[in-house]
Amino acid sequence: MSTPDTVRFRFNQAILAAAVIAFIGALPLANARAYLLPVLLVPLGVGVWAWRAGTDADSRELRLRALFGQRRIGWDRVAELATDARGRAVARLDDGQQLVLPAVRGTDLPRLVSATGQNLPDEAAETPGA
Repeated sequence: MSTPDTVRFRFNQAILAAAVIAFIGALPLANARAYLLPVLLVPLGVGVWAWRAGTDADSRELRLRALFGQRRIGWDRVAELATDARGRAVARLDDGQQLVLPAVRGTDLPRLVSATGQNLPDEAAETPGA
């Protein structure tokens, strides 16, 4: 259940549209022979993943959602939010583990932090001489 203060990050919905098109395109192939029916599972799996996968954040926890299942991480376990070399958002936990946050880009970090109810420090106030 999503509450009003929950921030949701999802992958681009164009992936879901592409999965539907691929499913329709694979129908003639799957109907040609019975042993080709599992070919339909590939676009179906991609479609379900595109609809479900992502990151939810609220004032209590992060929820990392995948194709099957989810992982809940309390904010008290998150030591740092940062970006990796590819521009993806990463959560470093207190035990040293590093988790890539699905569907969250580095530019989304201020919105992610706002879900905690905390404010980011003002960069202009931190810069000496500014």
